[in-house]
Amino acid sequence: MSHHIVEAQNLHYVYPDGTAGLQGVSFRITHGESVAVVGANGAGKSTLLMHLNGCLSPAQGTVRIGDFPLIKTTLKAVRRTVGMVFQNPDDQLFMPTVFDDVAFGPLNIGLPEEEVEQRVTQALETVGAGALRDRPPYRLSKGEKRSVAIASVLSMSPDILVMDEPSADLDPQARRRLIELLKTFKHTKIIATHDLDLALDVCERTLVLSRGRICADGATAELFRNDELLSQSALERPLRMQNCPVCR
Repeated sequence: MSHHIVEAQNLHYVYPDGTAGLQGVSFRITHGESVAVVGANGAGKSTLLMHLNGCLSPAQGTVRIGDFPLIKTTLKAVRRTVGMVFQNPDDQLFMPTVFDDVAFGPLNIGLPEEEVEQRVTQALETVGAGALRDRPPYRLSKGEKRSVAIASVLSMSPDILVMDEPSADLDPQARRRLIELLKTFKHTKIIATHDLDLALDVCERTLVLSRGRICADGATAELFRNDELLSQSALERPLRMQNCPVCR
């Protein structure tokens, strides 16, 4: 199961304007772990995730996905292993119809049309978007676009699922459907989110980022009870871990 392992060693990244995005980030995530990445805006969450499938390259340090160091010659193999759901679904949807977007990956790796059809249908039904298959993506709501973007990744059957703010723009029913879906995904999951209740539901482990550094790494429920840590990271307890103001 080594192909499901994600490991970063001493990652540094500097934006073109000279701002430090990551400053010495290291961690190891093993097969089947569900890991949340939380922190304030600008903490480095999206920057970190974009290093995990080669969208960004570190100024210093290394990323390994399973047995592969993430370098130019292994990029294609890594991207077949790591399914990435971007923060903005418009970065992921570019084809004339929803069906075409979800089918793009499977077709690109040479799967037969019958299997592609099955994968697309299953992925869209899984996220509750089966009725959207013939719609143009630009005519969808933000929540619908996000559901389709998730389906476009699921259709590739990735071993590792990396998601950036997956619950943003989803209505409550779609958000609950997403949480139940993520619970059924038995492989490795890495989820950057401001939705700490979702993190508590789905992820047993959490990395807390602050100014491009990991300031805490541990059991999700334990970290979310640490009010000092949360306050220093510009976070608050998940709603269901807060005292009810009416009961008080």
